Amino acid sequence: MADKPRKLPQEVFAPWEDPEAKPLIQFRNVTKRFGEFTAIDDLTLDIYEREFFALLGPSGCGKTTMMRMLAGFEAPTEGQILLDGQNIAPVPPNLRPVNMMFQSYALFPHLSIWDNIAFGLKRDKLPKDKIAARVEEMLRLTRLEKFARRKPHQISGGQRQRVALARSLAKAPKLLLLDEPLGALDRKLREDTQFELMDIQEKTGTTFVIVTHDQEEAMTVASRIAVMNHGKIVQVDTPARIYEAPANAYVADFIGDVNLIEGTATRTGEDRCSVRFAEAADPITAECTADLSDGIAVTYAIRPEKILVTADRPADRANALEGQIIDIGYLGNISTYHVELPGGQMIKAAMTNSTRLDRRDFTWDDRVWLSWRETAGVVLTE
Repeated sequence: MADKPRKLPQEVFAPWEDPEAKPLIQFRNVTKRFGEFTAIDDLTLDIYEREFFALLGPSGCGKTTMMRMLAGFEAPTEGQILLDGQNIAPVPPNLRPVNMMFQSYALFPHLSIWDNIAFGLKRDKLPKDKIAARVEEMLRLTRLEKFARRKPHQISGGQRQRVALARSLAKAPKLLLLDEPLGALDRKLREDTQFELMDIQEKTGTTFVIVTHDQEEAMTVASRIAVMNHGKIVQVDTPARIYEAPANAYVADFIGDVNLIEGTATRTGEDRCSVRFAEAADPITAECTADLSDGIAVTYAIRPEKILVTADRPADRANALEGQIIDIGYLGNISTYHVELPGGQMIKAAMTNSTRLDRRDFTWDDRVWLSWRETAGVVLTE
């Protein structure tokens, strides 16, 4: 029998780890002020070709200002923004190889879907046959062929979102900016559309930069995320690294559910330490960096899903703390337990409901053990 051909491993897309890779977008010490208010504060950032890059943060953190500077609607007060090595500050918005898709979609209600997509191409005075070919290509890409002759009010919100995306991509921009593009959609449709966006971005190879305050959306679609706060980038990394290895307590708290326990660290080995947080509770055993000083104040971050809830103390876990259940939340796929430890520290644990109509093992006021491995949490000094 002939050997089956081996499936080659998929190439990992990570140009930011290649010192030879040239960024498509470069923010170089960019500051943007509006009067006395500093919206962007001495920001330096590289974004690479074919990235799906997310700017994530609360309202007022500066992410929309960054996008408006890329689009040409605002100019930096200080510093430079380079696109393909060219300073784009003097280039007007209509001459930049950049397109922008707004949350409102901004479709022309009196034009058909076909004509909405063709609008920018007609303004560029392309030949009719090239316009037709490009519009048909965009309709196929976004699966809108059968809606081509309808008006925007005759299709659903998710379909209008795809029309706006097709129109934005029709001119083949080097960079597409998406400003909260899924904010108007309901939750189920938004989740489905996130995967459609990823698929279209991969097929076109266009660099996408999305502005969002939705953590799950950023975690789903992005190759990398920049978490912002008060005009500064706090951490730039892949979704997995942002979640599992946050740079500080702000990032840990902003991304997903987390327990943050403030305490004092004492080194117990080359890469091990104990974190004491309450006199009445046992210290936490954790991994830590080699430069951690004894007696330093730290924040210990542990995700709820890393914690096991049991009636008896497990023998195979580095950390085991006894407490009392104060609250229980049933969320369908998981149940959450709010457990008070000696000293008053509240810990949230999440357990998967793996079988249908699973019998509740615990109820309010039960004494339980919370346990986790020493590698499950992160010791943060900021």
